Amino acid sequence: MQHVPLASLRAFEAAIRHESFAKAAAELNLTAAGVSQHVRTLEEWLGIKLFTRHARGVTATMAGREFGAAVATGLGHIDIAARQLRFASNNRPVSVACIASVATRWLIPRLQAFKKEYPEIQINIVYALDARTPEAASVDLLIRHGPRPAVNAVSLLPAETRPTCSVEYERRHGPIEKPTDLLGLDLLHDETTAAWTRWFALENIYRPLKPGPVFADFGLMIGSVIGGQGIGLCPSTLISDELANGTLIILFDTPLDIDKSYWLLPADRLSSEAETFRDWLISVSK
Repeated sequence: MQHVPLASLRAFEAAIRHESFAKAAAELNLTAAGVSQHVRTLEEWLGIKLFTRHARGVTATMAGREFGAAVATGLGHIDIAARQLRFASNNRPVSVACIASVATRWLIPRLQAFKKEYPEIQINIVYALDARTPEAASVDLLIRHGPRPAVNAVSLLPAETRPTCSVEYERRHGPIEKPTDLLGLDLLHDETTAAWTRWFALENIYRPLKPGPVFADFGLMIGSVIGGQGIGLCPSTLISDELANGTLIILFDTPLDIDKSYWLLPADRLSSEAETFRDWLISVSK
């Protein structure tokens, strides 16, 4: 059996909705004669009259109204499915690989603001692990720590660290007035003890350090600092909330790692959504 003439369905649906060939023609940018021909084609295929034609225009028949309702429903389902596909193809998720401490202490708290501004863009966050490029992590954007890794890297946040402890720890072990006072206290280490050795060297102090716990990364160490268990070299930009509310204090302003930052690296090819998120991250980091 020959299939229903699909090309005529849209013209028929508009004609039934308006109950006017002229108004349907205006909506579809056709002529009234063109709409009339589409309707006649359907009538011939169905073998039944869909409209009664008269001098003042047309009137839908009972069969025309029933068939019109079915066509409108069918075209509506097609329209919804097409819009969903179009939305999915034009709104791809943006993937970001990030070191854990930056994700939990800086990026994630800001995502709600981004969602409010761009509710249609989905953000997926994964661990950066040891990835050195977005391509290596299979993501759109990568946030790394260290010296500048590439010419296209953008500095999001300074990574300077300073001796930091909780107010409660300083109260129990203070006063802590000069760098040498730190030598007898509980020093907490991020990955290795080398950072503290380098910081004391900036103060021209070269003495053996008191043994202390070594944490795999800053994300783990900061919990111990906040818990009042010792003093850590903390990136000031990642503890801004605790500094503002008085939970933590910076003991000495001499910074370590002034040559390092938290860098944003984009993949070679970005979707428009990824470009939007990249630009937004840069704007909120200033």
